[in-house]
Amino acid sequence: MSALPIVSITRRETFSSCHRLHSPFLSDEENKKLYGKCNNPNGHGHNYVGPVDQQTGMVMNVHDLKQYMQQAIMDPLDHKNLDQDVPYFKAVVSTTENLAIFIWDSLQKVMPKPQLLHEVKILETEKNHVVYRGGTTFPRKKFDSSSLHPGNHNHVSSDSD
Repeated sequence: MSALPIVSITRRETFSSCHRLHSPFLSDEENKKLYGKCNNPNGHGHNYVGPVDQQTGMVMNVHDLKQYMQQAIMDPLDHKNLDQDVPYFKAVVSTTENLAIFIWDSLQKVMPKPQLLHEVKILETEKNHVVYRGGTTFPRKKFDSSSLHPGNHNHVSSDSD
């Protein structure tokens, strides 16, 4: 029996959301220093876009993929305030990295064959892209910026570009 080629498909969806970068584990002052203008109490918005990769042949029925994406991404996220309208972000800072993890986890729950999911890629801006392919290297626990950058709380998120 000959080896079968491995082909992947990608579907692009665009959604608009707003969010505020604010950790419940930091004081208001620490949040302002760490996240800068992205800590605006009223939030700030993005149009999130995924890449387009037109492949021929089917790994998965694209119509089915569209339905999974509608259920896991568009319904819970499109035109929502991530921090206020999406329960997951009540305890998790709404960075694009955490958004990618949320989307991955949501797709895994609705896909009958979640092993077919290869990656979640979010183009937050023209310059900032996040890719998540599942798995962890560190446990996701309480966010503590001092452990990442001891003594320095003047970092600005990628949202600022």
